Amino acid sequence: MALSPEEYISIEQSAFFSRQAWRAWAATVAVTLIWLLLIILPAVAKSHGHNEIADPLYKFFSYICHQIDSRSFHYGDAQFGVCSRCFGVYFGLVTGTVIYPVWRSVADVGAPPRIWLFLSLIPITIDWSLTAFGIWENTQVSRFITGLILGAACATFIIPAVVEIRRNLTRRN
Repeated sequence: MALSPEEYISIEQSAFFSRQAWRAWAATVAVTLIWLLLIILPAVAKSHGHNEIADPLYKFFSYICHQIDSRSFHYGDAQFGVCSRCFGVYFGLVTGTVIYPVWRSVADVGAPPRIWLFLSLIPITIDWSLTAFGIWENTQVSRFITGLILGAACATFIIPAVVEIRRNLTRRN
């Protein structure tokens, strides 16, 4: 089916959008990696006696995570800035963002079917529910893995959104 003149995109415009999408993807990778490093940094800083770095970061992350010591990964004797489940979500976000181009075009701004996002909530919900109802005690590994699944799924929705936002900002200028 032929495109209408309004829908036509020139080869140059298509190449521009592709380069722009890759830059948006790279920026998203950088931001998620920095976020992940900020989660690990307080533990590393505290282990090396730099409480002036660790304390403000722990305080910051306390607003988004319960930071229960027994449910957190540690570096040395110091816990990460967030619990193992939250760390799994953020690690999954980084992982999903990095591997996104392997299975999907970065320039494709269409989001996958939402059912995949809802399906990614099932493992984390089961893991949490079984513990909440006293059926079994989840582990650091189960918390991390279920968080990782959710984070990776979220990345598949975030990348197209970031690319589309960047594309729309360009069209307005």
